[in-house]
Amino acid sequence: MHPESDERRLRVPGDKSITHRALILGALATGQSLIRRPLVGADTRSTAAALRALGVDIPELGQEVRISGAGLHGLRPSPDVIDCGNSGTTVRLLMGVLAGSAFDTTLTGDASLRSRPMRRVTVPLELMGATFHELEREDRLPVRMHGGALRPLRYDSPQSSAQVKSAILLAGLTGSADVTVVEPLLSRDHTERMLSRIGVPLRVGHDRSGRPDVTLSPVAHLEAFEMDVPGDLSSAAFIVAHTLLAGRGRVRIVDVGLNPTRIGFVTVMQRMGGRLNIENARESCGEPLGDLVVERSELTATRIAAEEIPSLVDEVPVIAVLAAHADGTTVIEGAGELRVKESDRIRAVVDNLTAIGALAEERPEGMVIHGGARAADATGSTLSGVVRVHDDHRIAMAFGVLSAATGGAVRVDDPDAVGVSFPGFWDALADTDARGDQ
Repeated sequence: MHPESDERRLRVPGDKSITHRALILGALATGQSLIRRPLVGADTRSTAAALRALGVDIPELGQEVRISGAGLHGLRPSPDVIDCGNSGTTVRLLMGVLAGSAFDTTLTGDASLRSRPMRRVTVPLELMGATFHELEREDRLPVRMHGGALRPLRYDSPQSSAQVKSAILLAGLTGSADVTVVEPLLSRDHTERMLSRIGVPLRVGHDRSGRPDVTLSPVAHLEAFEMDVPGDLSSAAFIVAHTLLAGRGRVRIVDVGLNPTRIGFVTVMQRMGGRLNIENARESCGEPLGDLVVERSELTATRIAAEEIPSLVDEVPVIAVLAAHADGTTVIEGAGELRVKESDRIRAVVDNLTAIGALAEERPEGMVIHGGARAADATGSTLSGVVRVHDDHRIAMAFGVLSAATGGAVRVDDPDAVGVSFPGFWDALADTDARGDQ
């Protein structure tokens, strides 16, 4: 590593997953909750706006947000359709919250969100007693729903999905019902950590088959809380990727969330030979965090198995971009969940890699990337062309890394798409070569 005086220090926006959940739990708490350093982005603004429409006092998002909670049963019917924008987390977690609210709500979203499946959430909530009416197409928004007192549920989820799990747990809270969710593999556990921290009885463990499960017992009310939101590892991944490809000296990304269900990207980068270390590890508000320290590295190919996907699902596009630069052939398996994100990310990644001159193959549940493309070095770039991001912030940022590394030879057709989760992304890439703590 270089001397510390050569180090660039950066900070990424607050964790998107944690911000969504903090806003929702603050809205359901009794009293005033304080959230520091939340993500201020399009998706989290959608959650805040939806909660305002349901009668919750939430100011515009900023460095600090004070929420005057309505209580577990204090939400009010919205006079209008609630537009969740592009945010799948917003609409799916709200379905869980509203499943325990005895009034009608109509939920919709933008064209991208209206193309994404919803029955993965509505089916278990219907088993608890909520009702859903699909207003235009099967398994798609817009939907009109009605909630109320709910039945207990033990649900064997066919997929590992933090959104499905969280929706059921939230429904148990607002609908006063015991719930258990069993998953094939452990998905992100931010909801469980936050609920435990504010006093909700949870049992986290495994069933007799060894599958991860979580059981929630309802409470009469939630206590207000304070929380510092750690930096988003998924956002930090793009800074790490740029530094690995084209960095000059050492970069330290400070105060990044290092939840064990999220750090698969770090493990894979180290396995590929990336000079990436965790320093200053600690815990805040039930969430592990620390600094990521990274330098430019020569990468080698790897194989990512299905059981690794839940811990790095949002980072697969940028891992694929790095794999195009690595020595050897990288295989990514068991990633079918990527086909129902903001875009079909498997197809989008493969099509875009092919369009700029890399070698990649699409598989039903993953992809194969043949490495050897040189993103940027003394011999110049071999990758160039225009990338289509399909209104997907992760695709925009993954190929934005290559755009920066190639000096613009790779061009992103919609650079503003990054604002969903990482406002200031393009400046942050430039800051990896600037002095000072950003």
